[in-house]
Amino acid sequence: MNEIVCSLLVIGAGPGGYVCAIRAGQLGIDTVIVESGKLGGTCLNVGCIPSKALIHAAEEFEKAVHWSGASAPLGISVSAPTLDLKKTIAWKDHVVGRLNNGVANLLKKAGVKSVHGRARFRDGKTVAVETETGVQVIRAQAIVIATGSEPVALPNLPFGGTVVSSTEALALTKLPETLVVVGGGYIGLELGMAFAKLGTAVTVVEAESRILPLYDAELTRPVVKRLKEIGVSVLTGTKARGLSGKGDALIVETASGEKRVPAEKVLVAVGRRPVTDGWGLEEIDLDMAGRFLRIDDQCRTSMRGIYAIGDVTGEPMLAHRAMAQGEMVAEIVAGRRRSWDVRAIPAICFTDPEIVAVGLSPEEARAGGREIKIGQFPFSANGRAMTRLGEDGFVRIVARADNHLVLGIQAVGQGVSELSTAFGLAIEMGARLEDVAATIHAHPTQGEAFQEAALKALGHALHI
Repeated sequence: MNEIVCSLLVIGAGPGGYVCAIRAGQLGIDTVIVESGKLGGTCLNVGCIPSKALIHAAEEFEKAVHWSGASAPLGISVSAPTLDLKKTIAWKDHVVGRLNNGVANLLKKAGVKSVHGRARFRDGKTVAVETETGVQVIRAQAIVIATGSEPVALPNLPFGGTVVSSTEALALTKLPETLVVVGGGYIGLELGMAFAKLGTAVTVVEAESRILPLYDAELTRPVVKRLKEIGVSVLTGTKARGLSGKGDALIVETASGEKRVPAEKVLVAVGRRPVTDGWGLEEIDLDMAGRFLRIDDQCRTSMRGIYAIGDVTGEPMLAHRAMAQGEMVAEIVAGRRRSWDVRAIPAICFTDPEIVAVGLSPEEARAGGREIKIGQFPFSANGRAMTRLGEDGFVRIVARADNHLVLGIQAVGQGVSELSTAFGLAIEMGARLEDVAATIHAHPTQGEAFQEAALKALGHALHI
């Protein structure tokens, strides 16, 4: 087979990889992208997109169940709904398929050559790809490693059969009667709450003293309340020991001893790890930062001409971080002056209610003795939130006390993920409390709570 020679080779077509390849193609760079699975990687195929599709379906089903009751506050009543999970999953797969095709068309439009197969380094400029028709050798002037991450398995709960990762959970066509979620982080809670709304009896097992330990307790309190409302049992300070002898329950260790939790399925969601095996890391000499590839502010590794982006480079493992890195690297390869100077990367937890955190929390902002101002505005005083039956939660803004520079913004509430862009923009542009307060926010919207939080920090909130 003839060799392919190109200017840029991208290994991995997840959010970071395909964005990098598209931008490089737009800039006139001769680009090849290699992917062993489906275009879009974890995010599009078995992560961000399908999980949000399932979450939306679960929300709609829960509404129908609520409306079938006798005391629906909106005056809407319907017959008791039924669920055909196979159709739900088919709809989810259709959405994913449309996006797969969209990525393929965008790559083609940008002039990027796609190669389907598993890539492995031979040296710092050469990769061999195992394809259906044999080995394809690709030589490139620059290479981008965008191999992503994969779910972490527990030694006492290996994936298979009863024990599933988020990938298998998103493909279930039969609703389990009981589901135990091991891990009270964002992945476990997002999927656990969705299955609970669809009718599964869900138990969450978390080793830490509270769920979502990476967020402060004030932000997670409305989520804890909602978990109780939809019947999810939460066991904190609890460790999973393994399946019962019959495989129909999870044995957990609590402060008061062992406990048996019925489990038709066990979803292990204790985190993700970078994919550093299987693509020839041992054939090249790259510096590591723990489990991750070490990079600088231009995503350069320790070898000239080799870049790395996305989850394989460390936290935060977020698709939008990978996309931003991919775009930047493409422009660097094209000769443009770029570096990684991001002030804040929004983190969103798509629980019910949703959580958004951008920039520094109050505790982080106080570190180092800095004096700060905090403004917080509840959705219970926001007209739009009231009309959506979404009064739980708030928007909080953190700023320096001396010059009012905004350092961080957090929110918890119904649909607050859509406010993340405004939050990120404010921090990225160096906004001060006065800038946010003086910006006219449309009424009635939940975004008004952002303005009101800034006004509160300045000492003159209007609606509270």
